[in-house]
Amino acid sequence: MIQLAVFASGAGSNARKIIEHFNTGASTLAQVSLVVCNKPGAGVLQVAADAGIPTLVIERERFLRGDGYVPELQAKGINFVVLAGFLWKVPTTLIDAYPRKIVNIHPALLPKWGGKGMYGAFVHQAVVAAAEKESGITIHYVDEHYDHGDTIFQASCPVDASDTPDSLAQKIHELEHEHYPRVIEQLLREQG
Repeated sequence: MIQLAVFASGAGSNARKIIEHFNTGASTLAQVSLVVCNKPGAGVLQVAADAGIPTLVIERERFLRGDGYVPELQAKGINFVVLAGFLWKVPTTLIDAYPRKIVNIHPALLPKWGGKGMYGAFVHQAVVAAAEKESGITIHYVDEHYDHGDTIFQASCPVDASDTPDSLAQKIHELEHEHYPRVIEQLLREQG
């Protein structure tokens, strides 16, 4: 069985959906066996505790300029890394240890509205301010640049003239929750 690590920085709604899909759903392909977080007290830590999944709270300097916590991931038998609202740039050390085995979800249709500082509400504010007609999600491989790796999947939704950043965020969350677990499973099957 493939062992997944989910990296998250916030409330953990995507992490919860991924855990539900793999740990309590019908999937026998993989399971979430570790939740990694960079913020003590983040909601995702409670999501993990509620599901009985071990957690690892990481420190910035070691993650970015040290060993990237690769020894801990390897000790847990982690085969694949899923970023679910994780706000730090992934260091080369971790990318090299898991080539094409780290994926991220971005709350916009890349390559638009990506890059440093473009996350969460900032993305939705920019999309609404630009009067875009559509937005969506992009699931992509992680490389050494923000929001840059090869696209795996995109789904879109209309941006209505009445949409606010908050209402758009709700539409995007629905797309994330609907597609991310399924796309991860499909990707794992394809990778064999």
